[in-house]
Amino acid sequence: MDYQISRDFAAQQDELDPLKGYRDKFHLPDLGREQSIYFSGHSLGLQPKAARAAVELELSDWARYGVEGHFDATNPWYSYHELLTAPMAGIVGAKESEVVCMNSLSTNLHLLFVSFYRPSAHRYKIISEAKMFPSDRYLLETQTRFHGHDPDDAIVEIYPRDGEGVIREEDILEAIETHADQVALVFFGGVNYFTGQLFDMRKLTAAAHAAGAIAGFDLAHAAGNVPLQLNEWGVDFAAWCSYKYLNSGPGNAGAIFVHERHGMSFDIPRFGGWWGHDKERRFLMESGFAPMKGAEGWQLSNVAVIGMSILKSSIEIFDEVGMDALRNKSEKLTGYLEFVIDSLAEEFPDAAIGIVTSRDAGQRGSQLSFDIAGREKDIFDKMTAAGVVGDFREPCMIRVAPVPLYNSFQDVYTFGEVMRELLAEGAG
Repeated sequence: MDYQISRDFAAQQDELDPLKGYRDKFHLPDLGREQSIYFSGHSLGLQPKAARAAVELELSDWARYGVEGHFDATNPWYSYHELLTAPMAGIVGAKESEVVCMNSLSTNLHLLFVSFYRPSAHRYKIISEAKMFPSDRYLLETQTRFHGHDPDDAIVEIYPRDGEGVIREEDILEAIETHADQVALVFFGGVNYFTGQLFDMRKLTAAAHAAGAIAGFDLAHAAGNVPLQLNEWGVDFAAWCSYKYLNSGPGNAGAIFVHERHGMSFDIPRFGGWWGHDKERRFLMESGFAPMKGAEGWQLSNVAVIGMSILKSSIEIFDEVGMDALRNKSEKLTGYLEFVIDSLAEEFPDAAIGIVTSRDAGQRGSQLSFDIAGREKDIFDKMTAAGVVGDFREPCMIRVAPVPLYNSFQDVYTFGEVMRELLAEGAG
């Protein structure tokens, strides 16, 4: 696409956008400023307008039925999570038996590590990206210690090369091959939270399996952001939250994927709970845990229906739109954002603006991360005061994400105009 820095161009692209109507399905924040541009869906997605009615329905049924709502509610609570399975499986490219919505992200990852990180004295290493989200780093540290290993020895982190912002794929593959005799698990964020780098999960999974290791992913920044084919790629396990690109509200429930070859294997160790027990015998209250088939066998407890109702209202939109259409718009929006930032870098060379995220659209999602030669925090604070909501990550990174469901080309253009004014102030 031939991009232009003009409001008319942005407005024209919005008019041509086949997804333009979906912006009206979300509440856009009013921050009491002249303009409000929301580029923080990578941290917290916007509220679907359908969420309120979804919650009110469950509150109404609770008031009407009390405990009988488990079976008599409009959407019976006993099986509520099953309403989310098909659309969520579509989002991540899985069979329905491989996905279940439950718990929160880090909780789910720890539960999955019980099953899939089973180190021995010799094969115990975990290969991961450097600068992963802190919660994942803490997960790896505590899991390796729990199994009697030193995290500094057991965790092999792959860094970008000197002077580069993202990790080279060949460096990951080389590390897997180098540690092939010792690696137990290859564990990456599908999209790195800091740089926005999208990893080739198919290739990493194949390399892990060739080394005799398990492949798992944290998809917090990937689910609802980029097309996924977890079943086809042969990924062993994955988990993700739902409050970023999936717009389910702060701290809401997560979900897991367990490949069918594991989900039908009942000798895999796991922690049990009554909602993962054979549901035909669940209310017999008997001893002897018998896990359900598929990912549902990793459940512990009945679901938090109020939160799940918000998630349901959001992922029904994804089911309607489809990930391919979202990806198509996302690449155009992010491409325009890249063009705008590059234009600012050319106009203000002393600002030394540098995009860290890959320039290959196939190696990134909706997020671009950039720095501004030591002025990032100052610029970010002024950007926020001017009505542009992104986020800042220490020590030097501004992260912005135009989300295809509710952001527009005019949002990107306005972001550029705000940044131009701020950079001009600094130049003066």
